Amino acid sequence: MGTPVRLVPVVTRVTVRVPAKINLCLGVGRVRPDGFHPLATVYQAVDLHDELRITAREDGELSVAVHTEFDLPEGMSVPEGPDNIAVRAAQLLRERLGDPDLGADIAIRKVIPVAGGMAGGSADAAAALVGCNELWGGGLGRADLEPLAAELGSDVPFLLHGGNAIGGGRGETVSPVLARGGYHWVFATSSEGLSTAAVYAEFDRLNPGAPEVPEVPDELINALRAGDAHALGRALSNDLTDASLSLRPELADTLEVGLEAGALGAVISGSGPTTAFLAASEEHALDLAMALASTGSAADVIQSRGPVSGARLV
Repeated sequence: MGTPVRLVPVVTRVTVRVPAKINLCLGVGRVRPDGFHPLATVYQAVDLHDELRITAREDGELSVAVHTEFDLPEGMSVPEGPDNIAVRAAQLLRERLGDPDLGADIAIRKVIPVAGGMAGGSADAAAALVGCNELWGGGLGRADLEPLAAELGSDVPFLLHGGNAIGGGRGETVSPVLARGGYHWVFATSSEGLSTAAVYAEFDRLNPGAPEVPEVPDELINALRAGDAHALGRALSNDLTDASLSLRPELADTLEVGLEAGALGAVISGSGPTTAFLAASEEHALDLAMALASTGSAADVIQSRGPVSGARLV
């Protein structure tokens, strides 16, 4: 066998923007023997973005520095070492490319809430795959990156693409959804995070008879195809709601405030604790945001739009 060809970075620095996700529906099945739950979900990427600036180095070192735009939830932190998921993504890509001398300094500006059910960590992993592939001249397309993304986490493959998509398996198998229009959202964040593992464990306790194979509601797909925000609001659902409310009962009050203020629909985002409210227009979203902020029930209130594209170079 010949000597492997060493890759030479084609650029010295790249910047990648990557969106948050919400689950318009999240059907959860009975836990599998491998410890994962089968999921049937519809993802939407929203314009709340983390940004990664990645600089090449040729000594094989991978480093990360994290700057947050907000106060982290109590007891939560973002790792700044080899446990950071962006570093793990870069490591996995480097192994795929077969050149141990490839290195990078990764600087993350976090805007997506941490431990908020909006896939902030998965977003950074998707951005690291896209950015390092470009930085190192890997030449891999999004389809080539998908298997690596699936190894890193259930939401990572979706965030390579963005838009709207159906997720199956444990969430890692994604297929686009034909959809019309854009949607206005208001997110209420929490000062205290929720452990995804704890929420799923509570789901198992509350739902011993969960189905083996959950399904995406037809009503939700039809609403997206029609571009009907009112129908979409009625179709929002999350099988983890009872588990999240069991662990954080006060989230019920936040959901009630948004609905009483006229939200077309409300849902806990993923495993929570972020709550998402669908508005009829940008002006309506502003009214919802003001109503939620006035109660003091949220650490922060954020307006956003979706769908948007996935991780992309800027």
